Amino acid sequence: MNDHQSLTTIRQLALCYQAFERFSLSQISAFDLTHRQFDIIATLGNTAGMTPKELTEKTLITKGTLTGVINRMVEKGLVKRIPSSQDGRSQVIQLTAAGNKKFNKTFPVVLAAMDEAFSNARFDDHQNIQDNLKDLRDIFTGDKQ
Repeated sequence: MNDHQSLTTIRQLALCYQAFERFSLSQISAFDLTHRQFDIIATLGNTAGMTPKELTEKTLITKGTLTGVINRMVEKGLVKRIPSSQDGRSQVIQLTAAGNKKFNKTFPVVLAAMDEAFSNARFDDHQNIQDNLKDLRDIFTGDKQ
């Protein structure tokens, strides 16, 4: 692949990401959430909670950023920190009753909007797209799983 094709591919990837960010923000901002807050609520929904390390791995939010987002969500009453029953030094982040209510209200709406958006797509093979995106990610991570 020559440089021009590489740059064109990266540009299209960046434009796709930006379009997705705008689209998803239009869905979640109606619920007074940021992208990261929604990501955490969606990840914690229907679970008994997760450690900050698990949340970092599942949400791809960095540990430093995660701490601030969790602090703001604690202030909003959406999550709480509880001591881990397995390791007294670590904490588990759980949705509060208000957080569960927010999850039950927002997740189906956002998921339905995503499904609707994809229903208008010009492609039928989601697996092929997922495979191509994984291959593209692997180029930059060096993974060949």
